[in-house]
Amino acid sequence: MVTGPRRSEVAEVASPRPAPGQVVVDIERAGVCGTDVEFFTGEMAYLHQGHARYPIRLGHEWCGTVSAVGGDVDPGWLGRRVTGDTMLGCGKCDRCRGGRAHVCDDRQEVGIRGGFPGALAEQMAFPAAALHPLPSPVDPAAGALVEPGGSALRAVQAAALQPGERVLILGPGTIGLLAALFALAQGAQVHLLGLTRQSLDFALSLGVHGAWTAASLPRLPFDAVIDASTSPALPAEALSLVEPGKRVVYVGVAGLPSVIDTRTLVLKDLTAVGILGASAALAGTIERYAAGSVDPRPLVAATVGLGDVGNVLAGWRPDGAGPGPKVLVDPCA
Repeated sequence: MVTGPRRSEVAEVASPRPAPGQVVVDIERAGVCGTDVEFFTGEMAYLHQGHARYPIRLGHEWCGTVSAVGGDVDPGWLGRRVTGDTMLGCGKCDRCRGGRAHVCDDRQEVGIRGGFPGALAEQMAFPAAALHPLPSPVDPAAGALVEPGGSALRAVQAAALQPGERVLILGPGTIGLLAALFALAQGAQVHLLGLTRQSLDFALSLGVHGAWTAASLPRLPFDAVIDASTSPALPAEALSLVEPGKRVVYVGVAGLPSVIDTRTLVLKDLTAVGILGASAALAGTIERYAAGSVDPRPLVAATVGLGDVGNVLAGWRPDGAGPGPKVLVDPCA
């Protein structure tokens, strides 16, 4: 639990009971995300907008097993391995009824917004309507990467790539690398832009066709650019790098405001798309993981226990951690 800027603790809390419409999930794995780090540092925008406050139990990337169900919930969920949608809309407004619960004004976001406790715990209460079952080929590590995978898959789908087309992904973090894997799986030529040789070499090990720094990026025609970075300068750079008449997708969020020149957008006849959340692509992500067309597990650098989460949020990586960007948490470790 994060109790304030750069303050965290492991606390004993009462075991959850399923309210009407809810289940209780025994958490197998939860991921630590850049959003969680922003809560730890105090930079997360929701803290300043009134959508979240300390103390907060983080954890929106997760998987587990249903161990209890509310009286009005199908008992067939008991014992099933699941993950779930982070974005929980009110269910009543026009946005929710129109399939846009992820942008509902009154939404809760698991472990992020509206006070809904997250999955960095041994157990979590969760609405049954937002569950997604996990087939047996999706192990705990892959299950905890369904949520970021959904955001990455939505970004690739928004890029509207045809087989053989060339995409440039800005930022080789978890979302950027997952986007690269989804784009490779559908036959695109994939290039990444990053800062460090280590991160770019890791991207190359995943099979991307090129991994570049800004200084080494070749002058190639890119049919799409996906900005998965947190740099306030790169949204404008994405517009300059993409081919006229093509698409730019923004899935990364910078800590500071970004500025783009809309004249570039208009004069290059570009389509720009923003992506918030994984909701619409969770099922597709699970299908691809289960089929083996995309394997997210190489992105996992290490798995730690709850007692190490504060150190991970502060930037620590355990001895022997791999080169991937993602640290997972096993609450029972």
